Amino acid sequence: MPADDLHRPLYTPDLLVNALSSDPGRPLLHLLDGPTLSVGEVRDATSQFVQALASLGVKRGTRVGLIASNRPEVLHVSHAVQLLAAIYVPMHPLGGLADHRHVVEDSGVEILVFDAGRYAGRAAELAQALPALRLLAIGDSPLGADICAMAGSFAPAPLVAPEVGPHDVMRLGYSGGTTGKPKALASVHRTGVTTLQIMLSDWEWPNPPRVLSCTPLSHAGSAMFLPTLMKGGTMLVLPGFDPVAVLQAIQDHCINCVLLVPTMIYALLDHPRFEEFDLSSLETVFYGASAIAPSRLREAIERIGPVFCQFYGQAEAPMAITMLRKCEHDVNDMRRLASCGRPSPWVRVELLDTDNRPVPDGEPGEICVRGPLVMDGYRDNPQLTAQAFAGGWLHTGDVAVRDPGGFLRIIDRTKDMIVSGGFNVYPREIEDIIAQHPAVSQVAVIGVPHPRWGEAVKALVVLRPGQSAGEEELIAPVAAAKGSFQAPKSVEFVDAIPQTAVGKPDKKALRALYAQLRA
Repeated sequence: MPADDLHRPLYTPDLLVNALSSDPGRPLLHLLDGPTLSVGEVRDATSQFVQALASLGVKRGTRVGLIASNRPEVLHVSHAVQLLAAIYVPMHPLGGLADHRHVVEDSGVEILVFDAGRYAGRAAELAQALPALRLLAIGDSPLGADICAMAGSFAPAPLVAPEVGPHDVMRLGYSGGTTGKPKALASVHRTGVTTLQIMLSDWEWPNPPRVLSCTPLSHAGSAMFLPTLMKGGTMLVLPGFDPVAVLQAIQDHCINCVLLVPTMIYALLDHPRFEEFDLSSLETVFYGASAIAPSRLREAIERIGPVFCQFYGQAEAPMAITMLRKCEHDVNDMRRLASCGRPSPWVRVELLDTDNRPVPDGEPGEICVRGPLVMDGYRDNPQLTAQAFAGGWLHTGDVAVRDPGGFLRIIDRTKDMIVSGGFNVYPREIEDIIAQHPAVSQVAVIGVPHPRWGEAVKALVVLRPGQSAGEEELIAPVAAAKGSFQAPKSVEFVDAIPQTAVGKPDKKALRALYAQLRA
């Protein structure tokens, strides 16, 4: 045995193989109105997909893209790619053609696996633009061979984890693109196993977890699979997010754990049928990916229970920089509900000023991170990587203040800050004040061009169904709390706030729209 093998760490492919090799008869994946797959059945399907992809020439380093709705084949494909030491390139199911084409071209995807029932049109568009792209269908399609039928032709064989190193790339992910074209992030095995370790050790899981998956399995939803498997739990997969379907599934299947983004929480609370469903089985609601309005979080706790657990991270340091535990959600302290929690003990976190010096408690500083959770860098972009790692820290772009208890409260993105009349205005603080109005469902605050002040503060507001509010009654509380120079100069009531593919308010699109209207 080589000396290095004796102490070689285990990475996620090893853990996946080990976990799928235990307790094969235990139910694992429930499909709404479909079959239930046991651990052994998922293991065997994974083996068959490994063999099918290998027969097509997929090997170490091959880029395999995937675009699909929530279905078990998403997991089978992604796990098979991982066990072949190939590189998984997920494409967000809500993304546009331009972004999808950019991902395929930029990453060098050789094979695209697509959901024949939902994404045949997008696959055809990409194949027409990129003739060298090979297509594989999940289901029957004239565009490419059916990977499911192909996998079914192989007999299950024992799973074998590949030998990988900490800096070997396992996934090419792309940022949401709110500040320009989506950036390629090379996720390596060191980062993947660190994320998993933090989720297993720090996150507050029910025992055993009965997880509802309604976020994309190609992205955040898949992060729930291995922890659920390793904790002896089960996962119910919904095709996507629909408020009534989610509420019904929680009630009917006694779901005790779910991961949601804030816009999903708002949609549940605002649905006229919300009160019809029994949600008492819920023990943990993990939420993150974007800021949540403290007033809406307090409403959620009061109506659902003290089950909310916040995680904060970003693609460059996924999901686990900080955590706000269930017991730390104090409904009588709005500043605490505006917090993203305290740093994980697995990472080093500091708030730094523009000269990379630590700021004192109560002063704004950029959240900066060090440790094994941090990415190796942006793929083929040394200049952007150098900017992100300035001073030997990962700069998240999030500005926060720290209270004496160590809780961080994000007040905004550095790129979202408004400069009005020479003063810095942080939209997040204004949004939190406006969101306290009982008629407000969602709010986004941006800076729009102004000939005198440079930028003027503008609020875009979505009202709750059947509710009304006047412009002045939303502006006045901001002026009282933050001063008139920070109060919105205008409020516009809109039907919806545009979202990025990952569920964040798309402020880049809003700023571009209102700059164009101003011009």
